[in-house]
Amino acid sequence: MHRPRTPSRRTLLAAALAALAAAGSAGCSVPDVRRASPAADPAPGKPLAAGEPGRALLLQVVAHPDDDLYFMNPDAQRLLAAGVPLVCVYVTAGEHTGVNRVAGMPAAPPDRAAYSAARRQGLRQSYAEALGLPLFTPWRRSALAVGGGRSAELAVLAHGGRRVELVFLDVPMHTPRHYMALPALWEDRGLELPAHRSAGSPADRSGPYDHEGLVEALTGLLRRYRPTVVHTLDPDPDVQPGDDATRRRDSEQPGLSDHGDHTAAACFAWAALVRWVAEEVRGGAPVPLFAATAFRGYYNRHWPKNLPPGVLAEKAARLVPYGGDPSWACGNPSGCGDYGVGGGRPLASRKGWVRSTHRRWPGAGPRLAEEPDGRLAAYGVAGLRAVRWRETAPGAWGPPEDLGGGPLSPALGSAVLPDGRVLLVGVRLAALEGRGGPNRREVVLLEQRSPGGPFLAWRGLGTPEPGADRSRRLGSPVALALPDGRVRVLVRGAGRVPAERVRAADGTWGPWRMLPGDAVVQDGLAVSLDAAGRTHVYAAGRESVRHWVDGREAPGPLPLSGSAVASAAGELYFRPPASARLLGPGGADAGLDGSGEVLAAHSAALGTVLLGTDERGRAVVRAGGRTRTRAAGPPAVAAGLHLGGRGVTVVGLGPDGRPWSWRP
Repeated sequence: MHRPRTPSRRTLLAAALAALAAAGSAGCSVPDVRRASPAADPAPGKPLAAGEPGRALLLQVVAHPDDDLYFMNPDAQRLLAAGVPLVCVYVTAGEHTGVNRVAGMPAAPPDRAAYSAARRQGLRQSYAEALGLPLFTPWRRSALAVGGGRSAELAVLAHGGRRVELVFLDVPMHTPRHYMALPALWEDRGLELPAHRSAGSPADRSGPYDHEGLVEALTGLLRRYRPTVVHTLDPDPDVQPGDDATRRRDSEQPGLSDHGDHTAAACFAWAALVRWVAEEVRGGAPVPLFAATAFRGYYNRHWPKNLPPGVLAEKAARLVPYGGDPSWACGNPSGCGDYGVGGGRPLASRKGWVRSTHRRWPGAGPRLAEEPDGRLAAYGVAGLRAVRWRETAPGAWGPPEDLGGGPLSPALGSAVLPDGRVLLVGVRLAALEGRGGPNRREVVLLEQRSPGGPFLAWRGLGTPEPGADRSRRLGSPVALALPDGRVRVLVRGAGRVPAERVRAADGTWGPWRMLPGDAVVQDGLAVSLDAAGRTHVYAAGRESVRHWVDGREAPGPLPLSGSAVASAAGELYFRPPASARLLGPGGADAGLDGSGEVLAAHSAALGTVLLGTDERGRAVVRAGGRTRTRAAGPPAVAAGLHLGGRGVTVVGLGPDGRPWSWRP
């Protein structure tokens, strides 16, 4: 799609200065004072926004037109279908080379403004169809002020109680010297670039963008819309070795499995989220509650595909009207879509981006624990902070309680100690500055002081591998309490290998160590204890599922899985690539067809219970040989599973930021 060159920061800054002197088309000055965002405060006890029951809004931040369709569906389209308003922010103008043609079309000179406009027309076509309207339904289009003398294009369409707003910030894709502009803006504090206007846009005048201006524009949009769910691209893409020719052909960064614009757009988005929360807290307002999720991008090409045929068809169908066709009479003189994506081309592409949807941090559902009085507590991340909800009565939930720790990635690991105390493990965005500043992650721990009671202070557990850049590749942590009082904490590291750190029964921690073997695995580690008390770790590899028992790699081949795996009582549950069928021990049908993540739990009274989603995104439970589907109620952004004295309980986090309970 793109063939970027990735220069050094010094080269970028010099290029921008030279362009300013020669043509005046881009400005570059090093400010005397760099504005510092308010520091994130990890201390607990902050007031949390109560939220309005049923009030939900999904805001997505992407780099290019089509990133949302390729990488965030079907999750986004399911929320939209459920009535959740959608706002999608496109950071770049998407103008690329200005060539919009397919084989058989007559050659035409490049026209970047027209290509940008044609891609926007494609988006309007796709979302009009998603709302149940004709492809060429007119949208209400206007200019939207985004601060600093800058304006964005806003397109709005509503129908049948559903609403879509598309916001185009128009950062150019390239500097005047043809380097990638968005990574340059993230890294260089002095670079300033003019907005790139799309043909026919109502936002025909805008001031230039620099690093601070883009962070503030995104923060302003968060203030304006106050989303309850946020989707971004991947700020910390996977390490991906490979030859330079293949990397350039596939538009990936050196050594990483994604486009540089995707990474920079995601870093800007997360920096804006951190700033929004910090500014609200500093101003005396409660912490805004939202669930943030990041999605993998070109990573999809490198691993087995995880969407079953029905879900894939649903996802690919949204790209057909976006791609459009040169024969369509859409009324837009610049073009009727992004023709290279039209028809069946996404499904035919060898890159296979459309054939998978991967969350950057899987396993973000509520972590559930039974309190001494028998009621449930649910732990999760909201507003980038750890929070606790408690039942006020069976199935009824009180307001969230702030446990601090932020800014945290979306997924927590948890373990319940033999005495009933809870341990929570997260990954903290310890630094996210850009402009040459630090960008670092770390594993952090929160330990309950007494069962059902308050918590001790947050504690850092470091990272399995040294170096800030390696720390950025950390996956979702998992934790497991052992019968002898030890606790295992595991996380996937930059080498795409699981690492563990073990806490002894006396509370002392051993060092990080990589699990043995030559495994290269996906994130979404599954852990469980068997009847003998042995620890089993499963992870989906490139050629097969990998398996460790008590820290040693288990012999014997296992099947290939297309997605994250689950485990209970030491057994493996997985879906083959591109399949809806969930398989269990011995490869037997587990009776839980669907798509997406699966949770497994085991108790002596209930046996093994499975939680997943069907191909329509509804929660489904398999227990006691029966499958039950939650057919009514708000959808779940993420869900957790608990087995206890009351039987099976599923707790989901709704798009309004409130938990719900289901007793199947």
